[in-house]
Amino acid sequence: MLKRTRTLIGSLAAAAVMTFAPASGAFADVYWQCAPFARLISGVQIYGDAWTWWKQAMGRYETGSAPKAGAVLCFKPSGKMRLGHVAVVSQVLTDRVIQITHANWSRIGGSRGQIEKDVTVIDVSPAGDWSEVKVWYDPIRDIGSSTYPTHGFIYQDAEALRTVAAPSNLNSAQMAALTVARGAASQVASVVRPGAGPLQILGQAADSTDRIAALIQAAASGQPANGPGN
Repeated sequence: MLKRTRTLIGSLAAAAVMTFAPASGAFADVYWQCAPFARLISGVQIYGDAWTWWKQAMGRYETGSAPKAGAVLCFKPSGKMRLGHVAVVSQVLTDRVIQITHANWSRIGGSRGQIEKDVTVIDVSPAGDWSEVKVWYDPIRDIGSSTYPTHGFIYQDAEALRTVAAPSNLNSAQMAALTVARGAASQVASVVRPGAGPLQILGQAADSTDRIAALIQAAASGQPANGPGN
């Protein structure tokens, strides 16, 4: 029970760190797998490897092909990604460009297991249904040429974070810390960024590199989006 309590507090503390971190970047303090991290910040209470999430979501959560802030993008197993992948939508920029927050994707400083916040994903599916995407890859500081098949989006349950029960054996100081951390996790999950409107957010993404700006323009006009391999 004590180990579980420490794990919960540590996980929520990581979410608190993310809330006050810069709008983009990576975090290397803890090794994270994609599934437990996505579960923490989305409130989607599905357990097991990422490739099992879509099937598990059936009948428990709404699913679909339209991106929404807080939803989980569920990747199919493909290539070297045998266990699939899950990521949380942090911003919807256009109908074919989103930003995600996820863990254990890029090798940063030669290491995996790190969190990347607000990274760009482009829908390159012929039907515009988010069934094929390209994802920002930090080592090359660009969108890679690899195309990843996805199942779609698992939509967040707004009640999930509010119904997580606090362990009964915490003292008052631990309860206070847990309350603050849970509030931070809720803020991450609901993707609140005060004072930033859609145009400002889009501008921030476009300003990151000329390449991203070109990709956003191409995606918005329905043109193919290409990039170097990863």
